[in-house]
Amino acid sequence: MNQPSNPLLNQQPQYHQPQQFGQQQAPVMTIGDWIVTSIVLAIPLVNLIMAFVWGFGSNTNPNKANYCKAWLIFIAIVVALYILLVVFAIGAGAAAGQYQ
Repeated sequence: MNQPSNPLLNQQPQYHQPQQFGQQQAPVMTIGDWIVTSIVLAIPLVNLIMAFVWGFGSNTNPNKANYCKAWLIFIAIVVALYILLVVFAIGAGAAAGQYQ
């Protein structure tokens, strides 16, 4: 009663390591690195300079570079919205002044 076993049922699953085609992984930034980054980006004027240095520097960790680029985009959006608000307020004030 020995039946030949099915070779497909007896195979162990094959796990392959993902191949990295010339890509190097960036070193992980520690919590201390992120705290220093956050503190520096909280200092007025220094934050803009360092965001450009870290965002577009060649020796910066890619994670920090992407964070700084996103931070700069966010700041640009906030400044643009602030300018629109000021223009709207000035326009509304000028329009209200004409009706007196």
